[in-house]
Amino acid sequence: MKIGVFDSGLGGLTVVQAMTKVIKGAEIFYVADTQNAPYGEKTPEQILEYSLSITQYLIDTYQIEALILACNTATSSAIKHLRDMYPSLIIIGTEPGIKPAIEQTDTGKIGVLATPATLQGTKYQELANTLSSTKDVVLYEQACPGLVEQIEEGKIHSSQTKTLLENWLIPMKENNVDTIVLGCTHYPLVSHMIKDIMQSNVKLIHTGHAIAKHLLLLGESKGHSNAGDLSVTIHTTGDIQEHLIDDILDTYENVHKIEIPTA
Repeated sequence: MKIGVFDSGLGGLTVVQAMTKVIKGAEIFYVADTQNAPYGEKTPEQILEYSLSITQYLIDTYQIEALILACNTATSSAIKHLRDMYPSLIIIGTEPGIKPAIEQTDTGKIGVLATPATLQGTKYQELANTLSSTKDVVLYEQACPGLVEQIEEGKIHSSQTKTLLENWLIPMKENNVDTIVLGCTHYPLVSHMIKDIMQSNVKLIHTGHAIAKHLLLLGESKGHSNAGDLSVTIHTTGDIQEHLIDDILDTYENVHKIEIPTA
C-alpha cells in the first residue's frame, strides 16, 4: 500500500510514528509543507489550496492509494473537497479527540489546545457542540498561536515554549482540568512540558493510534496484506529540523528509509 501523509511541518510525524506500530508492508510518503507553515494561522482558502496541491503531487509522483491529512486544520478546511475530487482514494483526516476525552475525564473539566483555525472551524464547532451535549462536561478551549513555530524551530525544551504553555495551562490547572485534548499533531512533541506544568496525572489525548488502526481496517478491506517492510520517505517544501525527525522516528526498527528531497 502506498500512503501519502502531509502536514504543515513536522507535527504529522507523530501520526506516522503511530502508523509504524500498526502498518506493515507499505510505503509512506510524507510531505512537510514548511514553506507555508503554520496552517493554523492561514485562511481556509489558503489551506485548501495547499492541500489540493500536495495531494495532486503525491498522486502524480507516487500513485498513492491512501491519503492521511495529519493536520487538524487541513482536515477542517479541505477534507470534504478532497473526498469529492478523489472518490477512489482512502482519505482519513485528523480531528481533536473530544470523544475519548469525554469518556476518560473524571472531573468533567476538559482542556482543548488547538490552532486558531481549528477552533474557529465549523467542523470543530459542530463536533464540540454535539459531543459536549452528551455528558455534563466543560470544555476549556485555548488557541495556541506561536506554539507550532516554536516546535518547528526545535525549541521543544526552551523557556519561551514553557512560558507560552504556562500562560495557557495554569488557568486550566486552577479549574481542575484533568484531561487535555492535543488538537494539533505538533503538540504531542511538547507533552513532557504540558505534564510538568499541570503537575498531576493529566490525561493527554491525541489521535495518531486511532488513525493508524482506521487506515489498517480500510486498507485491508481493499486487499492490503499487513506484512513485510515499511519505508518512510520525507519531503519538505522548506527548511526543517532534521534532528527532530530522528527523535520522532528513529526508535522504530521497521522504518528503514528516510530521505529528504524537496517536494
